[in-house]
Amino acid sequence: MKPIKYSASILFSTIFSLVFLNPSDTFAQQTETLFSGDVTYGGFGGPVVKLGSVADGTAVWVGGRGGWVISFDQSNAISLGGGGYGLVTDHRSPIDPDLYALAGYGGFEFEYTNQSYRVAHFTVSSLIGGGGLLLRERDFEEVEQDVDTFFVFEPAANVEVNVTHFFRISAGVSYRLTSGIGRFGFSDSDFSGFNGVITFKFGKFL
Repeated sequence: MKPIKYSASILFSTIFSLVFLNPSDTFAQQTETLFSGDVTYGGFGGPVVKLGSVADGTAVWVGGRGGWVISFDQSNAISLGGGGYGLVTDHRSPIDPDLYALAGYGGFEFEYTNQSYRVAHFTVSSLIGGGGLLLRERDFEEVEQDVDTFFVFEPAANVEVNVTHFFRISAGVSYRLTSGIGRFGFSDSDFSGFNGVITFKFGKFL
């Protein structure tokens, strides 16, 4: 049995030397990646205005968003962040004409930017999150406290213009899809639909 133990110890020592003492020889091939080059970082924040429709009426949503920018190379960058938006126009409740919709939503936002070094370039983004719907009087003296919560998914496509090194404006179209609205006479179809979007971004871009 002694020769067997001796052979096993030699085998263990050989494997240890190959893997841990000579890693350059063992792992000679370079790992392939989707993007190459130095990764750089930045960030931005700013106001957003959205124009669409709610319950067959023109609707304006006002809010803001911000994000952490990660640039993989000159042509590809992503941002990870969040945003929130509130309804600022009047929309009567179908079941009580003296009350109006009070709504807002927000969540996580992901955005991909292509060739951001160009003066004009395009971005695609998506928001996933949730919101709440209440009723209010026209002058906001009284607000219904029972909230109707809902899910939101909103993809968008934009054209972005570099105004200065720290300021950009983007304009595009989004589609807001809601799920869960069913109270106060409103439904998901009243809040789902296309929106024109204008975003003002201030920050460090790459």
